[in-house]
Amino acid sequence: MATPDRIPADGDTALIDQLDASMIALSFVDNAGITRVKAVPKQRLDLASWYGVGVSPCFETFAFDDLMTVGRYLGGPDGDLRLVPDLSKLTELACQPGWAWAPADKYTQDGTRFVACQRHFAARQADAARAAGLGLSMAFETEWSVGRDDDTDGFTPAVHGPAYGIVRLGQVAEYAADLVAALDRQGVAVAQFHPEYALGQLELSVEPSEPVTAADEAVLVRHTIRQVSARHGWRALLAPCIEPGGAGSGAHLHLSVHDDEGPLFAGGDGPHGIRRTGEAFLAGVLRELPALVAVGAGNPASFLRLEPSRWAGVWQCWGRETREAALRFITGIRGTEGWAANAEIKCFDATGNPYLIVGSVIAAGLAGIAEQLHLPAEITGDPVTFDAEARRMSDVRRLPTTPAEAADHLAASRVLATAMGAELHDALLTVRRAEAERYADASAEEIVALTRWRF
Repeated sequence: MATPDRIPADGDTALIDQLDASMIALSFVDNAGITRVKAVPKQRLDLASWYGVGVSPCFETFAFDDLMTVGRYLGGPDGDLRLVPDLSKLTELACQPGWAWAPADKYTQDGTRFVACQRHFAARQADAARAAGLGLSMAFETEWSVGRDDDTDGFTPAVHGPAYGIVRLGQVAEYAADLVAALDRQGVAVAQFHPEYALGQLELSVEPSEPVTAADEAVLVRHTIRQVSARHGWRALLAPCIEPGGAGSGAHLHLSVHDDEGPLFAGGDGPHGIRRTGEAFLAGVLRELPALVAVGAGNPASFLRLEPSRWAGVWQCWGRETREAALRFITGIRGTEGWAANAEIKCFDATGNPYLIVGSVIAAGLAGIAEQLHLPAEITGDPVTFDAEARRMSDVRRLPTTPAEAADHLAASRVLATAMGAELHDALLTVRRAEAERYADASAEEIVALTRWRF
């Protein structure tokens, strides 16, 4: 294999020498949202940073159940790729002593970028935004439930008490302190932690970063949650549905955009101070939401969570602090708008590849700017209470309700097909359609059991 077009930095060898870890995990996230991994001993990391570690391209069409469906361009037993670690993100794992971690990019054996590398797709879209004079800050919220480790067949909450209650916080106090300390030692800045609504559910928010780093941190945060939970005798459930008919866990994405003049979501004369370019960006995201569901919440279990009146964001609409809207606009308290104003996309969950999510959202927003789109009127309240005329007048539509419907919207999205390229777009579509077809007749209980510990 020729040397990859990404050359390791001069200081990388010294960085490797300073590691206390003896093993390094190199991760990538497939199109089903599963984080896959290869590992090398410390003494092999320098070689891996130049020539990569072999991995089959069959993973591009693996579904969440590890079954493969061959797509138009990718899948099947042939060929090989190289995972090249990004040593600028090399992190010693406080949650897993003796180990370090680095996200990896995919290359071909001749040293060129693999056309369907999900992480590079996110980087390309961030570069496209920079070329347009825009910078983005992003962060994923992480919701999960902790269950008893001795329940191997189902899920028994490890903690109890009122939603958002101090009773539940008291039961996880030591666990939460260990988790936040581990993330801090791993370079992840935690903004907030609290008990959540659903069974045994907790939530953690991190400080915003540039898009690829935000996706990297989503992978690292989830792994850290799993490992710290195990050390406390618990299991972390990050799948979108905890129990059929109940509230589930999401992975909401927060984002803000700025240019040389400042933030696009504050200081303007649009609704709530949104500047014209910021409005067009958000309008582009809003337009692509049906297809974005397939990217960030296209698993069959996702649609057990995506129900009205659960704050899951199932409506294609927007509003200030409107938690039933898929696109929630947040201004911050008076006086903080310049740095606090952001948008939250609520429909995503942990079954979505975070690199595909950030890249697709950027692509949708840039298309909105290019086409000078406008936001419709914002909504207030819960659209489920609107009558048919009110829903028509406010142009509120329900987002896809099945994985097959979401996949159809992804197939029809010119914006995402162009941004991803034919190979990546088809591979993602192949995975989502395979999952939809395979579990079309499965019961909610069967889907929950199949996905409970996969993410």
